Amino acid sequence: MATTATKDNEEAGVLTGAGPLLSVNNIEVIYDHVILVLKGVSLDVPEGNIVALLGANGAGKTTTLKAISNLLGAERGEVTKGSIHYQGQRVDALTPNDLVKRGVIQVMEGRHCFEHLTVEENLLTGAYTREDGRANVAQSLEKVYHYFPRLKERRSSQAGYTSGGEQQMTAIGRALMANPKMILLDEPSMGLAPQLVEEIFEIVHKLNKDEGVSFLLAEQNTTVALRFADYGYILENGRVVMDGEGSKLLENEDVKEFYLGLSSGGRRSFRDVKHYRRRKRWL
Repeated sequence: MATTATKDNEEAGVLTGAGPLLSVNNIEVIYDHVILVLKGVSLDVPEGNIVALLGANGAGKTTTLKAISNLLGAERGEVTKGSIHYQGQRVDALTPNDLVKRGVIQVMEGRHCFEHLTVEENLLTGAYTREDGRANVAQSLEKVYHYFPRLKERRSSQAGYTSGGEQQMTAIGRALMANPKMILLDEPSMGLAPQLVEEIFEIVHKLNKDEGVSFLLAEQNTTVALRFADYGYILENGRVVMDGEGSKLLENEDVKEFYLGLSSGGRRSFRDVKHYRRRKRWL
């Protein structure tokens, strides 16, 4: 279905110039030389866009992000087929460090922070690979505090003693310190109250519009993700089963029913599993 997505994007004028900023082409991922997790996944992220990668837990969202950022090796996983291109160049053989220097940063699932360091020290670790001088790093730090004023208030607090929302902000802020062109954002809403989820996504939207940072975000909260995403891909069992513009997916009856628990007749119960699987046309 991703080939359809590419065609639709081209017709809509989304892909211009040399093509998308990131292009994932028919990749397969295997863990421990045995377990096939991704089965021919393809997707595009045009420059300056927010693209959502949706699906239930275990659908393959995190694996897709780790395949792009080349972090699979730490978990005995590997891309066995397909290719990944960033800015027109193939990058699936690069090290994660090389990708960071090119501007691709992954914010891991679970709000990973250095708990014993202060919030500001956590942020500064994100600038470790930069070579443009302290003045530019300081300028980036002030930019982070502009988008995350709460972090400025907690700058001297140990990260391990801050709230879950503040830790998520710290993780995203640390990624911004590396001057990214693209951020791979994994489950930013996990474990957060609805109000904080809305705040995080509003900040992501501002960073995208004001700073031109492209986002590929993996998310289970379909409703919120599609409200902010320009385009979306739905994964199931390691395959892309549906894709389209965010607003159109949000109104799609199948997406409403199977991912939001709603249908044209209101909320439904899925106790009848046979009926559920029969209606799900892509299975």
